[in-house]
Amino acid sequence: VQLQAFGGGLVQAGGSLRLSCAAIGRSLGSGAVGWFRQAPGKEREFVAAVSWRSASTNYADSVKARFTISRDNAKNTVYLQMNNLKPEDTAVYYCAAAEWAWTPSREGYKYWGQGTLVTVSS
Repeated sequence: VQLQAFGGGLVQAGGSLRLSCAAIGRSLGSGAVGWFRQAPGKEREFVAAVSWRSASTNYADSVKARFTISRDNAKNTVYLQMNNLKPEDTAVYYCAAAEWAWTPSREGYKYWGQGTLVTVSS
């Protein structure tokens, strides 16, 4: 399956952005989709994940209560709504698909999108 992530951009601190991750070529009928991010000079880290069938969600502590992940079965798309953005949220955001259960480990995800840059100015 091919994943396309988009929706990044430049926003001021306190602002909002919505990222989208569209799956092309195959339906995301099972497993999970996660968002990860990588800031300059840092490791890629888990942000959030949604289980495709149950729609259950999981978040990193750093984004809880600010970010919301959701999925649209009909559009085969996952969204990441990011509110109250902070400069430390600046990173390239990647979506990824796991064939089985969600995991905060990037090794659990088989398919990756190309990344979209989010820049939060102070």
